[in-house]
Amino acid sequence: MNRSHLESLLKSEEALFHQTHPQSHALYQRAQKSLQGGVPMLWMIRWAGSFPVFVKEAHGAHFTDVDGRDYIDFCLGDTGAMTGHGPAATLAAINEQAAKGITLMLPFEDAISVGEELQRRFGLPLWQFTLTATDANRHVLRMARMITGRPKVLVFNYCYHGTVDETFIVLDEEGTPISRPNNMGPQVDPIHTTKVIEFNDVAALETALSAGDVAAVLAEPVMTNIGIIHPDPGYHDELRKLTRKYGTYLIIDETHTICTGPGGYTAAHKLEPDFLTIGKPLAGGVPAAVYGFTQKVADEFVARLDVNDSDVGGIGGTLAGNALSIAAMKATLENVLTPEFYEKATALQEKFTAGVESVIAEFNLPWIVKRLGNRSEYWFRPNPPKNGGQAAAAIDHELDRYMHLYMLNRGILMTPFHNMALISPETTQADVDYHTKVFRDAVGSLFGK
Repeated sequence: MNRSHLESLLKSEEALFHQTHPQSHALYQRAQKSLQGGVPMLWMIRWAGSFPVFVKEAHGAHFTDVDGRDYIDFCLGDTGAMTGHGPAATLAAINEQAAKGITLMLPFEDAISVGEELQRRFGLPLWQFTLTATDANRHVLRMARMITGRPKVLVFNYCYHGTVDETFIVLDEEGTPISRPNNMGPQVDPIHTTKVIEFNDVAALETALSAGDVAAVLAEPVMTNIGIIHPDPGYHDELRKLTRKYGTYLIIDETHTICTGPGGYTAAHKLEPDFLTIGKPLAGGVPAAVYGFTQKVADEFVARLDVNDSDVGGIGGTLAGNALSIAAMKATLENVLTPEFYEKATALQEKFTAGVESVIAEFNLPWIVKRLGNRSEYWFRPNPPKNGGQAAAAIDHELDRYMHLYMLNRGILMTPFHNMALISPETTQADVDYHTKVFRDAVGSLFGK
């Protein structure tokens, strides 16, 4: 690739973006007077344009910005809106419950229905509610440490589990654990709380667990947020065998991998975690998350629990389990995240992936695209990475930004910082075909065809 040509193309796309988004730019300038960086959340400054697109409204798989431009949304809230924007059943439940009460710090019957449905989908008997998967992960790590009396957590290099402090740790080029370079103001250096190894490395896993100081392994069943990295055949069997051998709990985080099917990767591949965490799409975009665990975990936890301290022990939250979130979850699980949804969305994702692969083959590029359920991501390297270290070494920030901005200028939103696409129930074949065309045009602009 001619890097000077890429730089020139990027400047042209930046100019086009400014020209066609005057109202977003005006709002961005206004926002800087009251919002840090001109955005409501820090990472929003990293969108491909030099300022973010301001949304006017969103429906299904599309949204419109304040400049009146329509976009196909393949980002879908980075899984939070995987159901599509405003699914009818969820909206109806939200409206009905909002009129009856939102937060009361008391249970509603709907909570039981959601717990029963989570039992059915994921196979774990007992559940608790929170608002984000980050909090779900934090809570189960506390439970695991309390029960085992062990101080350490084990994660995988370049893992993603939200903003859980213990997970901001990576291996350097020599394989030494270090605090992740972008770890902002850590409360405690994670090298004191966490062990980190590469995904798919069974020998490293056994070495890390054999010391007997690891309370829990926190793992996505398929790594995401660093491409899509599938487990090697038999890896999950070894992970489960070794965690049991060394008395370590296994936590499976399905927050992204719920794209696999109604019961996530856990149900599809018959995994047997001690804990399971999941958030993002459960309530159709309303903040909601859950964590489940086995009866054995529950018994061990309750044996150590002083009920008088249960509200100040670091597990829970005032708004967790609120009636609005639970009503939205019940409606979404019963009517939106159904087997029919996954069948339709996965079939379309297969066509999306095939379209990307056809362009890669046409231009004979050393790129790949990987898929998991209704999620796929293209990656600028010739072979699928086996672990986070290999994937991180292939990141090309300039090329990523160009591909995103080229898409954005032509009415397609991909997931920021990644070349990831999700398919919702409202996505159409025409949407998929249009992405293939624009992707081909972007590649052609880079390589002169």
